[in-house]
Amino acid sequence: MAATHKDVELICAALARASRAENFRRALSNHHALEFRVICRNFTIVTLSILLAGATYAANPFLDTPDDKPVSANFRGTEWGDAIDEGEIPLTARVVTTRIAKMPWGAIFKIEFVDLKSRAPEPRKIEPEYFIVTGDRIVLLNEENIPAAIQRISELDKPPEFQPDEIYGITSGEFTHQEGPWRTTIELKGDRCTYLANHSSGHFKKVVWKKGVGLVEYSAGYGAMADGYRLKRTAVRTQ
Repeated sequence: MAATHKDVELICAALARASRAENFRRALSNHHALEFRVICRNFTIVTLSILLAGATYAANPFLDTPDDKPVSANFRGTEWGDAIDEGEIPLTARVVTTRIAKMPWGAIFKIEFVDLKSRAPEPRKIEPEYFIVTGDRIVLLNEENIPAAIQRISELDKPPEFQPDEIYGITSGEFTHQEGPWRTTIELKGDRCTYLANHSSGHFKKVVWKKGVGLVEYSAGYGAMADGYRLKRTAVRTQ
């Protein structure tokens, strides 16, 4: 049976509606695909930002703590001096390491020496020391106004410039510095980093760091046995 003019119009209208529906479906599919690609791109950007932020500061293997809680360790050694008749006598101390500031590029630590005990007629006192720590350097914070220096440095967006005579630890290579009568060397051997400064008059200072532990030896002397001490880590406990 031959199709009438009306039938042809109905068929053409149905085909047009089907074509529009297919175009709409394709457009909707393309929209969802584009939206999905945008979501994936944004997720990738956020993920990379988080990873990069976490990777900005790689903790120094020789001086670090899990958090801001003080970490205490027992040290034992000897001391000597002109006022000590027995030569060298036993000396004990407790060394407390505390992270007091953390920045995207590093941290600042305080190392203090408490509960010093010996038979010496005059109790020994060792002043606390502060260190700026980056992923590859341990640097003495050597300023008169320590609180102000900590505040200033903790607000920096990158490490400050370090003076060679302030560097106390490295993570690779070797270090030698001569300043007047003082000669300083820093050497890596196994899991230890040893800082040693010697003066032509006999003064010396020795600091030893151990990977995953921190400070394990702290010694200093003045003149030809006029005064000094050696302390080595014996145990670690959390305060």
